[in-house]
Amino acid sequence: MKRKDFGIQLKPVSAELYDLDVQVMHDQNGKIISGLVLGPTLYQNLACLLMAEPGDFKLSPDLGVGLRNALLDEDLLRYRHAVKEQAAKDGIFIKHLNLYNLKNYSIEAEYE
Repeated sequence: MKRKDFGIQLKPVSAELYDLDVQVMHDQNGKIISGLVLGPTLYQNLACLLMAEPGDFKLSPDLGVGLRNALLDEDLLRYRHAVKEQAAKDGIFIKHLNLYNLKNYSIEAEYE
């Protein structure tokens, strides 16, 4: 069984752009022995789901919440439903979701 809660880490480049977290390590001969940073991925995967629009993931075209559009919307109810629905598609169980105000929200989740 694949573990989705551990993998390659992303680091923010800007507010909307993430890149691989690379920290190159060399041995005594100068050869690269490691480079990609590994760690917990739950919340970075959830952040990717929140930012993604449906159609952004090539192999799962219906995956993505598109939370950027919520900035222009007054009712966040459909986004609360979308967060739970889209997270479940990726195997994430939302334990607590406080999404009533975009300036102060919280999400508590775990992989099933």
